[in-house]
Amino acid sequence: MRAIEVADIFRAAGPGYRAAHAGRLSLVQLKVMTAIETCRTAALGGHVEACEDCGHFRIAYNSCRNRHCPRCQGAAARTWLSEREADLLPVGYFHVVFTLPAEIADIAYQNKAAIYDLLFKAASETMLTIAADAKHLGARIGITAVLHTWGSAMTHHPHVHMIVPGGGITPDGTRWISSRPAFLLPVRVLGALFRRLFLSRLLTLHDAGRLFFGGSIAHLADRRAFLRHLSPVRKKRWVVYAKPPFAGPEAVLAYLSRYTHRVAISNRRLLAFDESGVTFRYKDYKRDGPERQRVMTMSADAFIRRFLLHVLPRGFHRIRHYGLLAGSARKASLALARRLLEVASEPANDNIAEPDDYRPPCPCCGGHMIIIETFERWQQPRAPPSTMATTGKVLA
Repeated sequence: MRAIEVADIFRAAGPGYRAAHAGRLSLVQLKVMTAIETCRTAALGGHVEACEDCGHFRIAYNSCRNRHCPRCQGAAARTWLSEREADLLPVGYFHVVFTLPAEIADIAYQNKAAIYDLLFKAASETMLTIAADAKHLGARIGITAVLHTWGSAMTHHPHVHMIVPGGGITPDGTRWISSRPAFLLPVRVLGALFRRLFLSRLLTLHDAGRLFFGGSIAHLADRRAFLRHLSPVRKKRWVVYAKPPFAGPEAVLAYLSRYTHRVAISNRRLLAFDESGVTFRYKDYKRDGPERQRVMTMSADAFIRRFLLHVLPRGFHRIRHYGLLAGSARKASLALARRLLEVASEPANDNIAEPDDYRPPCPCCGGHMIIIETFERWQQPRAPPSTMATTGKVLA
C-alpha cells in the first residue's frame, strides 16, 4: 500500500477548501496548493526512461520545485549542502535557537515579511554583538541561520535555528579565538539583548505604519494598546537555547540536511487519511521520554489551514548567512580562518560534476537509463513500443 502524502490530502480536500475560503487565501497560498497537487503528475509533463540493457521502462513526471512541497525538498537540500560543505571549518559547531514569545507570534502571522525579517536581524545582531564583546569571545563569528515558523503540531511558532562555528577571528584579523569546548556565549545575555533589539525595532515599525492589525488584534493599531500588549513581554525572559556542540563536520551536515529545507510537516509523519480526518505523529515537548511521541487527528480542512499558516511571502529568504559567512566576503573570511587555524585551504573540487540529466540506474539490472520520449504538460506518454516488450531491448 502506497504511503500517504500531503499531496493526497490537498488533491482530495483542496478544491473544497478553496471554495469555502474564496477571497481569503493569498495568491502565494493558492500557488502552493496547486504546486503540491500537481507535483510529479502529468499536469507538469515528464519523460519516459528505458534501460539500454534489459529494456525496462518507467515514467518520470516533473516535480513542482516549490519550496513548500515535501516531495521536492530532498533534492534541493542535497544541492544546497554540496555547496555548503566547502564552508565548514575544522572546529566544533554550536546550535543556537532564538524563539519569539506567543504575544509576538500573533502579530507575526499578519505581518510575516516584516516580523520574520526583524527576527533574523535582531537574532543575528545579538550573536555578532555579544561574540565581539571582549568580556565574552572577542571575535567576529560566522552564522548560518534558518527560519522555521512551526511547532511539531504545525502551530504557528516562529523561531530561528543557527549553526555557529565555535570561535572567530579577532578584530585585527591576526588570531583565531576558540570558544570553550562546551560553551559558546551566555544565553541569558543573548536573550536580554535579543529582547531589547527586537522590541525597540518592532515599535519603530509600528510608529512608521508598517504593521497591519486585523481581526482579534485590530485594537493594536492604537499605539497605547500596542504598548500595553508588549508590557508583559518586556518583563519576561526571552528563550534563547544553545545545544552542545556537534561531533564534527559530518554531524553539522547531517543536521543541516534535516533543517535547512524542512517544511511544516513531512510525508513520513502522516499515518492515515480517511473520513475521520488526517492522522499524524508529532512531538509534545512538555513531556519526556516515550510520552513525547504523540498522535493527532484533525479534519482535512484544519490540516490544510495549519499547513498554509507556514507559507512564506514571495521572495522571502529563509536561509541567511552573517559575519564570516556573509555575502561576497565569505571566501576571503574562510580563507583567513583556515590560515589562522593552520589547516589546508579549501580543496579544489576535483569530483566530476553530476550531469544535468542524471537518472537512477535501472531497478531491474542496474543498467543505464536513457530518455526515449518526453511529453508536455497535461499529456500522457505513449505506450511502449511492442518491439521493446518482445526483445527486451531499446530500439536505436
